[in-house]
Amino acid sequence: MSEGLDIAMASGAHASDVATPGVSGDHAAGRHSTPAGAEPLALRVDAIRQVAETIRSIELVADDAAALPAFTAGAHINLKLPGGLSRSYSLINGPEMRDRYVIAVNRDVASRGGSAYINEKLQVGDVLMVDPPHNTFPLVEDAELSAFFAGGIGVTPILSMIRRLEALGRPWKLFYAARNRVSAAFLIELEALDAREPGRVHLHFDDEAGKVMPLLKLAAGIPKAAHVYCCGPARMIDTFKASAGWRPQDNVHVEHFAGTNGRPTQDFTVVLKRQDKEFFVPAGQSIMETLEANGVRVAHSCREGVCGTCETVVLEGECDHKDNVLSPREKATNKLIMICCSGARSDRLVLDL
Repeated sequence: MSEGLDIAMASGAHASDVATPGVSGDHAAGRHSTPAGAEPLALRVDAIRQVAETIRSIELVADDAAALPAFTAGAHINLKLPGGLSRSYSLINGPEMRDRYVIAVNRDVASRGGSAYINEKLQVGDVLMVDPPHNTFPLVEDAELSAFFAGGIGVTPILSMIRRLEALGRPWKLFYAARNRVSAAFLIELEALDAREPGRVHLHFDDEAGKVMPLLKLAAGIPKAAHVYCCGPARMIDTFKASAGWRPQDNVHVEHFAGTNGRPTQDFTVVLKRQDKEFFVPAGQSIMETLEANGVRVAHSCREGVCGTCETVVLEGECDHKDNVLSPREKATNKLIMICCSGARSDRLVLDL
């Protein structure tokens, strides 16, 4: 594959209103799910900072200064915003910091309400309801080497991972691309980290280099035993996956910001085992859409199969997976399903609901 398939990693290329972690390696990597039935937290906006031309960082704390629920590097939180919006954003602070959750949100020009509200209306002192952290993009903390490829706002979960590895004294490398310097976040901190141990941070700005970041070439220089991570625009992820085909599957970790746009392809019956209910799901409709139409409330956020909020245990049946959360190996087991976008290949699908 030629280097011509590499792309610009512009910060504006992300669907910031769906900034939700997605595909990762298997659960052995440390994937963390929010406990079923966990209550939302009422958190106050303690600080707002402009960290790039169109990116704001938001710090959320408890009013009583209590420690917040623990999280692992790569986790995200769901924010409940005015108008019934629920949006997920990656935590950028390291898990050692328990007094606050810190996120960074890019003002997406195609915002459906979330990033526009956070960047233009949210103020210090405002209180938001926030779901506890959930992690579908976990860090393997004892890897021989961790190599990160980030595009634009895709640096957010990776920054949390880097902070964690720094605390553990583990080796890492970062390749971070943006259209220009003003659109790239956290440059001062990243440059300071590189000054402490030169060669770990590789910054690429399209306007200065006169070309896009040569991801294929850079990825080829990372040892096979390393764990490699990518978070950025869809085309960047496609190139990254193409570069990683020779690596062990468990060593390759990807986070998507958008779903596959796929739809279930056949009719089936979904059975809710614990509720002793069953419903007919027509082809082209997700399980969640059917349940909501029948008055069954289920947890959700992105509705695109990238955040993992609606992850549900499958008791019987074969899934028709349409998400960007589960790994190929996880999908093959038919043990979990993202009901916001997926369906079934069998006539019946029994869920632990």
